[in-house]
Amino acid sequence: QVQLVESGAGWVQPGGSLRLSCAASGFTLHDSSIGWFRQAPGKEREGVSCISSSDNSTYYADSVKGRFTISRVNAKNTVYLQMNSLQPEDTALYYCAAVLYSSNCYYYTFGPWEYDYWGQGTQVTVSS
Repeated sequence: QVQLVESGAGWVQPGGSLRLSCAASGFTLHDSSIGWFRQAPGKEREGVSCISSSDNSTYYADSVKGRFTISRVNAKNTVYLQMNSLQPEDTALYYCAAVLYSSNCYYYTFGPWEYDYWGQGTQVTVSS
């Protein structure tokens, strides 16, 4: 069974850091493209970042460039999202998603294509 489990929920003050993890089971993560999304109450879900399966290319939303870093650790079958310089507008429920054997994650995260598998989400709260 394909499953994705996010972890790393927490509360931080503005300027703080958190690292989220997305652990995969039932499939090999390095064969998949992985995306991170977030959704705040009353707002649309938005793509945050992704990493491709084919060449490990990474992409970021303009709002998080320079602050967030996505990475893959194949030995742990896990993708991470390091979040630095967090601001209140980063407060949201964060989800990871996967599509198997995809060559490029960009069109799934920032374009019209839909990921096949989703995690349950992990809450990030940034406030003073």
